Amino acid sequence: MKTLTIIPARMGSTRLPGKPLADICGKPMIVHVAERAHAANLGRTVVATDSPEVLQAVQAHGLEAVMTRSDHESGSDRIYEALQTLDPDGLVEAVINVQGDLPTIEAELIIKALAPLHDGAVDIATLGVEITEESEKTNPNVVKIVGSPLAQENRLRALYFTRATAPWGEGPLYHHIGLYAYKRAALERFVSLGRSYLEQRESLEQLRALENGMRIDVELVSGQPLGVDTPADLDRAREMIAKAL
Repeated sequence: MKTLTIIPARMGSTRLPGKPLADICGKPMIVHVAERAHAANLGRTVVATDSPEVLQAVQAHGLEAVMTRSDHESGSDRIYEALQTLDPDGLVEAVINVQGDLPTIEAELIIKALAPLHDGAVDIATLGVEITEESEKTNPNVVKIVGSPLAQENRLRALYFTRATAPWGEGPLYHHIGLYAYKRAALERFVSLGRSYLEQRESLEQLRALENGMRIDVELVSGQPLGVDTPADLDRAREMIAKAL
């Protein structure tokens, strides 16, 4: 499967302005993400941005970046524009969307996100991890996966994603890790669809796919990358990466 990894990056974060260029141990955060994605060795890795500063920072570290429009509503729209620019002949079969605020993401997790796409019935693949902290089970900022176990070990078929505590009853709860792998046709269809009812109600873009009959499978993993949304998250990322150097 010919694969392209695209990392959307915009400067307009409200909680952490200029987030992609935030310094972490001497490198911008977006460079850490791109280096880790490149290490997964899944074809080209490209940062898609609306900022000349981000473009220059990425290229200064020997990595690839492409400019996109500034009016995109979501990262999915941004990566689709980048895909059309980077692969106008349609040779890429799968696109991996790695969030630009995951500076501690392991290359192994990116590789695992691609695994469910080898099933011909799957449109989109993503990752999940079992919730172990009790406080996260009721935290609306922790998105939960409601899914049915599949025959493959550590694999779920996603039935729903929610900010509520679900499903009810005994058993594990799973935290959704927002890293996606799309079959090309699935990405094209996804961005052509209007925002759906449940997507808007839960503020979860992936529900658009489920509401329109698309199949999302989840690879369950043991590690959870740190997402940087606040100054406190940034400090934690700096500590984690400094310890690994």
